[in-house]
Amino acid sequence: MQATAYTYDAESRSGSVLLDDGTPVPFDAPAFDAGGLRLLRPGQRVRIETEGAGESLRITLVTLQTL
Repeated sequence: MQATAYTYDAESRSGSVLLDDGTPVPFDAPAFDAGGLRLLRPGQRVRIETEGAGESLRITLVTLQTL
């Protein structure tokens, strides 16, 4: 799934993304670390992996979108 980086806190390595429908979804440090990223800037397109649905939707991986 693709999304757009919305917020990112380098100290906690957590933040949020916006899904293409505009829904914000938070991610935690383990999801950020799983993608091997070092930095994330708001507005970057990212690829995410999730589990759950609706209110229990949880991001398990955040990485940069590559073509």
